[in-house]
Amino acid sequence: MHHPPMDRFFSITAQGSTVRTEVTAGFTTFLTMAYIMFVNPLILADAGMDKGAVFVATCLASALATLIMALYANYPIALAPGMGLNAYFTYGVVIGLHEPWQVALGAVFLSGILFLIVSLTPLREWIIGGIPRSQKMAIAAGIGLFLGLLALKNAGLVVADKDTFVTLGNLRSPSVILAALGFVAMVALDARRVPGAILISVLGVTVAGIALGISPFGGVFSLPPSLGPTFLAMDLRSNFSLSAGAVILAFFFVDLFDSTGTLIGVAHQSGLLRPDGSLPRLRKVLMADSLSVLAGAALGTSPVTSYIESAAGVKAGGRTGLVGVTVAALFLVSLFLAPLAGSVPPYATAPALLFVACLMVRSLTEIAWDDATDYAPALVTALAMPLTFSISNGIALGFIAHVGIKLLAGRYREIGWPMAILAILFVVHYGLG
Repeated sequence: MHHPPMDRFFSITAQGSTVRTEVTAGFTTFLTMAYIMFVNPLILADAGMDKGAVFVATCLASALATLIMALYANYPIALAPGMGLNAYFTYGVVIGLHEPWQVALGAVFLSGILFLIVSLTPLREWIIGGIPRSQKMAIAAGIGLFLGLLALKNAGLVVADKDTFVTLGNLRSPSVILAALGFVAMVALDARRVPGAILISVLGVTVAGIALGISPFGGVFSLPPSLGPTFLAMDLRSNFSLSAGAVILAFFFVDLFDSTGTLIGVAHQSGLLRPDGSLPRLRKVLMADSLSVLAGAALGTSPVTSYIESAAGVKAGGRTGLVGVTVAALFLVSLFLAPLAGSVPPYATAPALLFVACLMVRSLTEIAWDDATDYAPALVTALAMPLTFSISNGIALGFIAHVGIKLLAGRYREIGWPMAILAILFVVHYGLG
């Protein structure tokens, strides 16, 4: 039987799918992750970056990265700037460490180079194998808790307080009420399996806010803003110091665990996992992932990573890279929606942050709760992230606690070499800090 070239290139029939199913799955995946176009510019604007340029960088980086994954690795996985990674970029590095955003972009670029080197060598398996499952799960849950705190802050539900650190915001404020309603609607729509539940709620709250006169409306369509303010703006030279090393490592680790977890999750759902749990074409997938980080940094956005929302397209029957080609095309069309993206206020995207947080904190259930030497340091990792307002501090304190507790408990054989080396490096970093 003769198949058209596109079918042969993507092995659509061989994977038990059709062109129509793949394109529909692409639309489904896009709808579930399109919120990143509105959320990412808002988070990076807090780092002092130009909102319009970040919007263009987000659309272009997402399209380019998803195309690389689709055409090179033939996976139904879409990529975009990662939630959690963008928060760490702004609140951890730029605001927390008082580094200019150009230096933070440089750190992202260098973490991408590190990711590329590790993807081409057996180092990756060594690193991932050497970090205990409890810490991997704690990192995911900790980023969730961090996003949750950010979401409540952006919604105005949580505000700063000099006596108690944090306290309840003004519950009678229209924007707080709209954010709360948006979250309830979002989760309810998702429970009813409505595709694009997050996007529908973000846009619904935005429209309500504009109608009530709480936030201004900038229009819907226009030519894309200039990418100039962020394009190739990264500062690499300032990243060659010990403190910068910790930032690069944090970007690298979070991206490594993030992409690995996402890949396994989506591959498992799409039936791509081999019986032994390994992934076909793994090196190609990781190459695509690391090249995406480099492309994103060059365009001017926080690390680009594989999106767990790709699972929505897989649920809709997507099995090949044609899903990604569809997603990429839709991101390019979205370049003309800049005024709409500019009209979306932080209280409209706060529910999306909180919902992503809920999905990530679920990882806590995977920790071994019958072993104190596992769950105690894991909880240090997860709690330290929101409470020190830093993903890298959480990773560092958790790793130090894990190695210290295992050593003193006489269970040093359970400490992997990567953990031991990193814990020592983190102690040195804080000691010299």
